[in-house]
Amino acid sequence: MLELALLVLACGAATDLWRWLGVPLSGRVPADSEVFAWIGCVAYAMVASLIARMVILPSGVLTATLLSERLLACAVGLVAYYAGRRNLLLGILAGFVVIVVSGWLRGGSP
Repeated sequence: MLELALLVLACGAATDLWRWLGVPLSGRVPADSEVFAWIGCVAYAMVASLIARMVILPSGVLTATLLSERLLACAVGLVAYYAGRRNLLLGILAGFVVIVVSGWLRGGSP
């Protein structure tokens, strides 16, 4: 039990370290600098890779869905996001509805 508690504390400290370093460094890095642009690109790449993994190699409840359903949900969510003037909640809800309805139409439980 002690080992698990230490592991959780170590993981939390490793995550929070970057937050603690970010506070004093954020005032020194101009928003239009190359470093800031690189950090933004890395953040977008990480989000894109996580989404791609969820679509191509799903885990948990998503394993009960078909690849075509997940791709359709992504496409509909993307269209809704842009049609809603970049409203993230609208895009997520649209994709969620597609997944739920397609599973229901296939005979799965809602």
